Amino acid sequence: QYQQGSAAILKLREVLATEPTVAERPDATELPPVDGRIRLEGVTFGYDPSQPVLHDVDLALEPGEVLAVVGPTGAGKSTIARLVTRFHDPDAGRVTIDGHDLRHVGIASLRRQLGVVPQEPFLFNGTLRDNVAFARPDATDDEVRAACHAVGLTDLVERSPGGIDAPIHERGASLSAGERQLVALARAFLARPRVLVLDEATSNLDLRSESVIEEALDHVLEGRTAILVAHRPATAMRADRIAVVDDGRIVEHGSHEALVARGGQYAAMVDAWQRHAEARRS
Repeated sequence: QYQQGSAAILKLREVLATEPTVAERPDATELPPVDGRIRLEGVTFGYDPSQPVLHDVDLALEPGEVLAVVGPTGAGKSTIARLVTRFHDPDAGRVTIDGHDLRHVGIASLRRQLGVVPQEPFLFNGTLRDNVAFARPDATDDEVRAACHAVGLTDLVERSPGGIDAPIHERGASLSAGERQLVALARAFLARPRVLVLDEATSNLDLRSESVIEEALDHVLEGRTAILVAHRPATAMRADRIAVVDDGRIVEHGSHEALVARGGQYAAMVDAWQRHAEARRS
């Protein structure tokens, strides 16, 4: 036990000594409540500055608008989401929300107004309530139940001993992949962020689970500015506009109908997905 404890302390010291990759400026200002107007202006970025992942990207979202970002693996889709959440700063250009350059605002004041649903949401060893209310620990039991109901978790709550107080093992080991993702969506719904980022939230699900998640998305996205990093056209189709990223550049941009009619890269993706879905059903 002593040896295990000593090893754990060494690991914790390494974590605590880690410097953030994004440093907050000494003169950073508090970000006021935002409407959700997002701009990427001439953004270039590379995890290694000598090898850019994004090249001179321009994107604009109005308050309450949903943008889907699609493209092949490694094209730079998730990098756009990470810049909006300020996990990284651009090498050139700027990212703004309501006209505020994210490099000039306090990180805590920014992230209080952001919701992020990753591809693999992390669930803690605790109750369902603890996990859903992670971003709003002061939420009432009725608010937690309402969030669960909104995203389609009512069946899980009703069949679990203890309801919202039912235990969930670390990483959600006692839940299915679809249920884990629904818990993450309930967490985002309860937090009421003005801006929501979903990073390939349906890419690891089967078609049945995906249909449940897609229905839950309608409730979570309502009235919010959102960026959907989408792996499947079924998710992208729910967006107001779609940006197709390839090799770090926006190569197509428009509505689902307009891009399909254009017959370009997005139309080819939709056709490939439909053929794949038909093959799985047969």
